[in-house]
Amino acid sequence: MNTRKLIPLLFSVLTSFCFTTVSFAQPIAQENVLQNFDKLIADHKGQVIYLDFWASWCGPCRKSFPWMNEIQAQYKQQGLTIISVNVDNNKALADEFLAEVPADFTVFYDPKGNVARKFKLKGMPSSYIIDRSGEVVSTHVGFSESKKQKYQQELEALLQSTE
Repeated sequence: MNTRKLIPLLFSVLTSFCFTTVSFAQPIAQENVLQNFDKLIADHKGQVIYLDFWASWCGPCRKSFPWMNEIQAQYKQQGLTIISVNVDNNKALADEFLAEVPADFTVFYDPKGNVARKFKLKGMPSSYIIDRSGEVVSTHVGFSESKKQKYQQELEALLQSTE
């Protein structure tokens, strides 16, 4: 085989492995969004879930993603799962955001805001901490350095709990 053809092929294959960190939930019909979201949450019952709602236009969301990547890596073995819900009505906007600010956790796409309405969001970003039994135990609006410490303390307390 000609090396001129082989090099681009190898580059393409290798870079596809390097840049596939985001796992979007499978594209689904809008009437099934809530059912699929509920299944996603149920699939993680027994774990502590940090559920984060975000949008591409949200400034604090850009700051929260590196922290969520960090705590996902740090506490995954203790049972922490990060699930984020993007509420952009245009997936291309979410893709652009994620190209700049990667996510090492599941991203669920909610373009019609069905899941967001279920949680009655009051601002962006909004986050919910769900305990191992599947109950929402804490609700937050916004993200900052001081809030980050509080959120992390709440998560650590739940992760130490065996309930």
